[in-house]
Amino acid sequence: MSLKGKNVKVHYTGTLDDGSKFDSSYDRNEPLPFTVGAGMMIPGFDAAVAEMELGEKRTIRLEPAEAYGEYDPARVLQVPCSNFPNWEQMPIGEPVMLSTPYGPMPATCLKVENEMLFIDTNHELAGKALTFEIEVVEVH
Repeated sequence: MSLKGKNVKVHYTGTLDDGSKFDSSYDRNEPLPFTVGAGMMIPGFDAAVAEMELGEKRTIRLEPAEAYGEYDPARVLQVPCSNFPNWEQMPIGEPVMLSTPYGPMPATCLKVENEMLFIDTNHELAGKALTFEIEVVEVH
């Protein structure tokens, strides 16, 4: 029986290939609610949960294409410092939220060089394989 179209709550822990944890619903003591198959989750996670049952636990490994995609060097933008008020305070290597005409966009400022900011708009997990331990705890 597929869970596609069902509202579920899952607990999960996500790790990288080196074993480091990047996220866990257990740490927040709050399962993650979403509608299976509605495009709310990364594709591989969504597909795995669709084939699970209430109470089932499963470990999956997703290649970048099934998660946040491959790292795209074209998504590193060179923007004049003058486009950013207080650009001197831009934290290098730290996540920032950029305001765009389409709404907020997470990014990372990689460096400042020749009056240009190098802004990486790739998702921080782009290009990485992800392992998830998933438990379906509720189905509606």
